[in-house]
Amino acid sequence: MAHVVILGAGLGGAIQAYELKKSLDSGDKITVISDKPYFQFTPSNPWAGVGWRSKKDITVDLAPVMQRRGIEFICDAVVGLDPKTQVITLKSGREEGYDYLVIATGPDLAFDEIEGFGPEKFTKSVCHIEHAEASGSTWEEFCANPGPIVVGAVQGASCFGPAYEYAMTIDTDLRRRKIRDKVPMTFVTSEPYVGHLGLGGVGDTKGMLESILRDRDIKWICNAKVDKFEENMVHVTEVNEDGSEKKKHDIPFRYSMMLPAFRGIPALMGIEGLVNPRGFVLTNEYQRNAAYPNIFGIGVCIAIAPPVVTPVPTGVPKTGFMIESMVTATAHNLPLVIKGQPPVHQPTWNALCLADFGDRGAAFLAMPQNPPRNVNWTSQGRWVHWAKLAFEWYFISKIRKGVSEPYYERMAMKMLKITKIKE
Repeated sequence: MAHVVILGAGLGGAIQAYELKKSLDSGDKITVISDKPYFQFTPSNPWAGVGWRSKKDITVDLAPVMQRRGIEFICDAVVGLDPKTQVITLKSGREEGYDYLVIATGPDLAFDEIEGFGPEKFTKSVCHIEHAEASGSTWEEFCANPGPIVVGAVQGASCFGPAYEYAMTIDTDLRRRKIRDKVPMTFVTSEPYVGHLGLGGVGDTKGMLESILRDRDIKWICNAKVDKFEENMVHVTEVNEDGSEKKKHDIPFRYSMMLPAFRGIPALMGIEGLVNPRGFVLTNEYQRNAAYPNIFGIGVCIAIAPPVVTPVPTGVPKTGFMIESMVTATAHNLPLVIKGQPPVHQPTWNALCLADFGDRGAAFLAMPQNPPRNVNWTSQGRWVHWAKLAFEWYFISKIRKGVSEPYYERMAMKMLKITKIKE
């Protein structure tokens, strides 16, 4: 009997547990460890940031679901890992051993790397549901006394989609309240151009998103490095293509949400051979760590080098479709490794995004995620808004039932079908 421990119960960790339950032998044991008792559907956080969703709407209590599936669930924070002795130390003082480990912790949010940054200081956040709910709870107060808004992503950020979603959702909400004319909006991003998305763009995301921002009267600054935040003010340096200073911007705001850079969780920092200097888990093409072959890594916590160096550092997004393929590959590789055989399954690393703007939205599909690609498709319209609503309901309902399906792959196939119909 093998004991497999999964660290994290987000998009990667939760469905990894369900997939391994199907692929491992019945005598093998699966334990999931998470510092939160629930799964959260992170793509809905921008809606929660304006009060359109609550925590109960987009979370699933995991303990009863895991129990029904015969999976042990431990709600505790990881504070240490010794990959040599194969022991995990938890905040409660408990120690948990393992035979095989899948790290799916997600990232640590590096708000502290910029002065005045983060929900404990001068800006809002939609990275966690707690952050998003707090942002939503202050939204009514802002709307009663509106002013300038700054939304975007700072240097080192790798997840740009939610920044665009939140900016457009805010715009939609303000227009419904008929106070948009009282709110100057600026989109500030480390991307070299609007629609880069950490992917070098997908199709004409540059032209499409520039047009959408222009249509919604949202100004933008690209190649932007945030120097610091003060109360009601962000100080930004815009750089040239060679990284040299181009212009300083002091942008006032009454409300601001910018996405931070990510790094690995503190418990993994400094473990030689397991993580890189930022704490991201090192994996090969099979999601397996070379130094510790009984450890796999999936999701946002793994190390992926940007395909192209940008004037202001940007990371590579790990989207749901990409993570799903990592989960599937790991679910097929682990049984082979347990039996002493080499892994053979590789993830596809495709990207699918349904970016909802509150009333309509934009969609893109990149197969594979990094160029050159076999599929490079973008579209926009009201159908994206309804598609994301349907996808949210479908995904959460399956997590509640403890069912693992190729969620993103099915949606991608529908996108391809739409493309063929249009052609």
